[in-house]
Amino acid sequence: IAKACCGTLASAGTLELLAESEALAPAVIDRAASVVAALAQEPGAELADATLLRLVNQTLRVQGHAEIRARDPARLPEIYEPALVNSDTDLASLADGIGRSGSARLCLYGPPGTGKSAYARWLAKRLGRSLLLRRGSDLVSMWVGQTERNIANAFRAAEQDGAVLVIDEVDGFLRDRRGAQRSWEVTEVNEMLTQMEAFPGIFVATTNLVDELDAASLRRFDLKARFGYLRTEQAAELLRRHCGVLGLTDPGAHELALLSQLGTLTPGEFAAAARRHAFQPFASAAQLVEALAAECALKAGGRQPIGFVVH
Repeated sequence: IAKACCGTLASAGTLELLAESEALAPAVIDRAASVVAALAQEPGAELADATLLRLVNQTLRVQGHAEIRARDPARLPEIYEPALVNSDTDLASLADGIGRSGSARLCLYGPPGTGKSAYARWLAKRLGRSLLLRRGSDLVSMWVGQTERNIANAFRAAEQDGAVLVIDEVDGFLRDRRGAQRSWEVTEVNEMLTQMEAFPGIFVATTNLVDELDAASLRRFDLKARFGYLRTEQAAELLRRHCGVLGLTDPGAHELALLSQLGTLTPGEFAAAARRHAFQPFASAAQLVEALAAECALKAGGRQPIGFVVH
C-alpha cells in the first residue's frame, strides 16, 4: 500500500517504516505523497524521505498515535542474524517450529545486550506477524488493580491481532511471591500467570534476572532459552559486517586477535558503537575495536584487559 501510494517518492527504507506503523491509514500516506509530489514540481524543490515522514507524523500526532521514527533504537538491525547470537537453542529452527504450531510461551534470559529482544522482533518478522511490545512503564500503574488490567489488556490485544506479544524485563511482574510484602505484589504475579496459561498465541518474555522469577512462572514457559556472550567467531563476523556497514576497511588479524580477548562482548556493544559512529565516526576497524573494548570495560567496573592497547 505504501509503495502504491508513494511510487518512487520514497526510498525502500522509508516504505518499510511506513508499513511498520500499525496506526497509519492508507489515506494519510496518499495525502502526504500528493503534497510531496506537488512540492517536487516547484523549481529548486527537492524530494526527501524526511518531508514525507514529517507530513505523516503531523497527522499521527494529531490523531494521538505514536510517530514514526526514522532512527528507532528498538528497530531490528539490518545485519541481524540469529546465527550471530549465542544461545543454547537453535533460534532459526525454533522460529520454524513456532510457525508450524502457531503457539509458544518463551522465556529468553541472559545478560543485558545479548539479543533477547532483538530475537523477539526477528521472530515476529519471520512469522509475518505484528509485534506488540510492552515494557514495565507500559503496564505498571499507581492505582490498585490497574496493573492487572493493563496486563490482561495486553494479552487480549495480542490475541485479537494475532500479534507476537513481548514483555521486556518480565521479572518486574513475575518475582518470586515468597518474597512479597504487599498483597498487590501477589495479585500482579497471579494475573500474569493466569493470562499466560490461557493465551493461545505466541508470548515472549525477556529477563536479565531469571533466578528471581517465580517458580510457577518458569513451569508455564514452554521453553527457557539462555542468551550468552558472543563466541569468538560470532564476534569476528559481527565486526566484519559492521565495518562494511560503517564504511571501514575489513579488520586484520591484529584487530581480530584483540577482539577475541573480549570475553563479555554482546551485540549490544556493537549497537552502541554504531550509534556513536553516527556523531563521532571511526576512521578504522582498530578504532571500532577500541570502542568495543571500552564498552566491555565498563561492565567490568572500568577494568580493561591487560595488554589491550589499540593504536
